[in-house]
Amino acid sequence: MQVQTVTGPIGLHQLGRTLMHEHLFIAFSGAEFDPTATFDRPGFVAEAVRRLKQLRTDHGVRSFVDPCPIELGRDAALMKEIAEKSEMNVVCTTGFYFEEMGLPIYWRARTVEEIAELYIREITHGIGDTGVRAGAIKVATGAPAITALEQKFLDAACVAQKATGVPIITHTQDGHAGPEQQAAFAKGGVPAHRCLIGHCCGNADPAYHQRVVDGGSYIGFDRIGLLRFQPDEVRADNLVRLVRNGYRGQIMMSQDRHCGWFGKYARQVSAEEQARMDALRAVGQWPPPYTYLFTDFVPMLKERGLSDAEIFSMLDDNPRRFFGGETLPRA
Repeated sequence: MQVQTVTGPIGLHQLGRTLMHEHLFIAFSGAEFDPTATFDRPGFVAEAVRRLKQLRTDHGVRSFVDPCPIELGRDAALMKEIAEKSEMNVVCTTGFYFEEMGLPIYWRARTVEEIAELYIREITHGIGDTGVRAGAIKVATGAPAITALEQKFLDAACVAQKATGVPIITHTQDGHAGPEQQAAFAKGGVPAHRCLIGHCCGNADPAYHQRVVDGGSYIGFDRIGLLRFQPDEVRADNLVRLVRNGYRGQIMMSQDRHCGWFGKYARQVSAEEQARMDALRAVGQWPPPYTYLFTDFVPMLKERGLSDAEIFSMLDDNPRRFFGGETLPRA
């Protein structure tokens, strides 16, 4: 069994410690028309390589999954260059974002079959003329429910998953509609354990988390450090609760962080937020580093009684099992 990275296929045993939901570069559609938006590509590459090398050296991370949607500035050639220079396994995805903030007009008009054909081509042949092949499928839905248009893209993802065998990684908006995503995948014939339901830590309700793990999918606690969505103390409490209830083998930890963002954010930023970002940027801490999970969140888990073995099995074993299509371990 192999995993497709942006530099070619690797064996499952080569994945090692893996962050399952991070980003290198984000660019929302329309930013290219902003005359104040600039991008220093060589400088960005150098900084991204530095950050990935820091993950490798300081925390033993060997693989970095970037499920950037197609229309959010996904740049396969850029990912490949950074992966080669940092010696990090980088996995990219095919798939679009959710209706409110994505789904290009052209692709909204396409049929399920046409969308699936694109996904399959990017997985089996490559993205554009880059030769870079996607190693997973990205699916995204908004809140509070899946829209009819989003459902079409879920259906296409199911067709592509069954045709290629690669797993599905999802975005849920603020921890909504995860069980509904699972129902859509089941209807489309995709086994639950081939799906990672993302951003579930955006929902503070343990009952919601229980529904997702009972549905047989992997559950994403993958916005660690994004405090405007949820305090990390709540994330830590809920994650430890799942581990203690026997679901350690289904939990994926990551941060949904980025290294570069083109232009302004896709929302209005308050003066207080801007001042905080400017202060962090002045000391080289903005965007926030990928190392936060290890330096700040892991200690929270240890304070709540988890051992190193329990914590790092979620980062080492679960991603390998997910990409390998293995059945979930018994609780």
